[in-house]
Amino acid sequence: MKRKFGTMLLMSCCSMSIMLAAACSSQNQQNTPSEPAPAEQNNQTAETGTQNEAADPLSKYPETITVTQVIGTSPPQDPKTPASTTPETNSYVTKLKEMLNIELKYLWSVPADQFAQKFSLSVASGDLPDVMAVSASDFEKFKEDGLLADLTDAYNRYASPTLKQYVEQDGGATLSMFKDEDGKIRGLPGFEDPYLSTQILWIRNDWLKNLNLEVPTTLEELEKVAEAFVKQDPDKNGKNDTFGIAMNKELISWGFDARGLFHTMGAYPKAWIKDKDGKLAAGEIQPETKQALEKLQSWYNNGILDKEFAFKDINKVVEDVVAGKVGIAFGEWWYPEWPLNLNRDKEPEADWKPYVLPSFEGKQGVPLVPKLRLSKVIVANKEMKNPEALVKMANFYLELEEPKYRDVNKPENGFVYNWYEPRFYNPTDIADGYAAVNAALKAGNADNLDPKLQGLYDKAKKYLDGDQSFWGPYTSRVDENGGWGLTQKIKEMPVVFNEYAGPPTPTQVEKGASLEKLTDETFMKIIVGSPISEFDKYVESWKKLGGDDISDEVNEWYEKLAAK
Repeated sequence: MKRKFGTMLLMSCCSMSIMLAAACSSQNQQNTPSEPAPAEQNNQTAETGTQNEAADPLSKYPETITVTQVIGTSPPQDPKTPASTTPETNSYVTKLKEMLNIELKYLWSVPADQFAQKFSLSVASGDLPDVMAVSASDFEKFKEDGLLADLTDAYNRYASPTLKQYVEQDGGATLSMFKDEDGKIRGLPGFEDPYLSTQILWIRNDWLKNLNLEVPTTLEELEKVAEAFVKQDPDKNGKNDTFGIAMNKELISWGFDARGLFHTMGAYPKAWIKDKDGKLAAGEIQPETKQALEKLQSWYNNGILDKEFAFKDINKVVEDVVAGKVGIAFGEWWYPEWPLNLNRDKEPEADWKPYVLPSFEGKQGVPLVPKLRLSKVIVANKEMKNPEALVKMANFYLELEEPKYRDVNKPENGFVYNWYEPRFYNPTDIADGYAAVNAALKAGNADNLDPKLQGLYDKAKKYLDGDQSFWGPYTSRVDENGGWGLTQKIKEMPVVFNEYAGPPTPTQVEKGASLEKLTDETFMKIIVGSPISEFDKYVESWKKLGGDDISDEVNEWYEKLAAK
């Protein structure tokens, strides 16, 4: 599925996210106005006109310009992608050259798991590309160091109506976070419906039936089911080759991680939640997190978690899921589109279904929802000669999501969306599509359906008519008892909000990375065998090494917000 588990492209600490069809006003890409002036001469326009005067969002440069980027690659997410496709031959790249005369050049390329380190070295050496997608923390660092181009004129003049709609959907509140003290735009935020990351539970119901087990509703019942999936041969292949719950080494990640278990037990590490006094507290140092770590330790010891999980990244865990080695996973609504669909390709009988988090000690598990779900910030190097190209490249991606490109923009034609930036999406597109397609299905026709949703409607119809190949999109996006259907219902239930939605505080910028490393290392050591008492030592260290200062800064921001 788009945007959720994409390659780390030009990012250091952003969640990947990612993810879905978006739209843009159709423009004539054959227009060829005069070439835009360099950033330092932005009082002159790319076309005849004055500064801030609207220009064609897809105007083609008469002479080729080069835009540099860097990339960390994972395999293309669609198996229909030709094996010969590379980042340089990605059809998004070649089409960009054809339509806008922008040549995309990668300064370097590394595997995704090496990207953060490589990018840090580039930052340290001052060797930055023209266009980058960065985290909010890196944005603050770059802004303070004066490394970012002013995108104000480029955005005001060239952003398509659709791009502006997506970037400013909350009235411009998020965009304002990425302006400098003079009100100049230094980054374009990509943000999404905060419920996209709501944790639910996916279970193989065919395994439950094989073992005559009921769907678990409590954590205790889930634990018993998981133990049965380890010890009672749930796939009936006569081999001891399964384990209970899928989990990767990054405990707070974007998929197949421990968030669902933490939330079930009332723990919210790496989030700022209200305490009993109404102040914001760091979830990672709370007693509930200690209790959840103790539970994970017991799961590791009795084989519910793969003994090798501490060494497995998400890709390795996905391999286990696809191979049919695991039958339970905490996660999000989109799993049927990837990778559960790949498991069903191998095992058509695999019957994955979603459920709300189980209860714990008599209380229903409550998922965490961020006040702001920021996936990335798109920025330009201040040395970039044509910063408006960044905006045009974003317009271009949206243009290719239009229905008229449906027969062209396909993985089998070499289009690898997760290798392309900048990408922006409608923050409410999943909810909008879910409601509209279900309304059309109930009406029995798509007469009033937005053309952009015709493809999803067709897939849903084909699945309901018996074509199992469309199980993934139907179960993720349309089924009222599927991934997003359940998430929509959770919107009516109690949730816990991650209350902090401001920019990184000064101490977070300075010490956040080291504190996060301390958290990750301590949590993993406890799970694989260190005494649970190590958590108390960790809390003391966290506070002394900057955590208390961050808490003060976060609450200062929160008090100012409450006073408005």
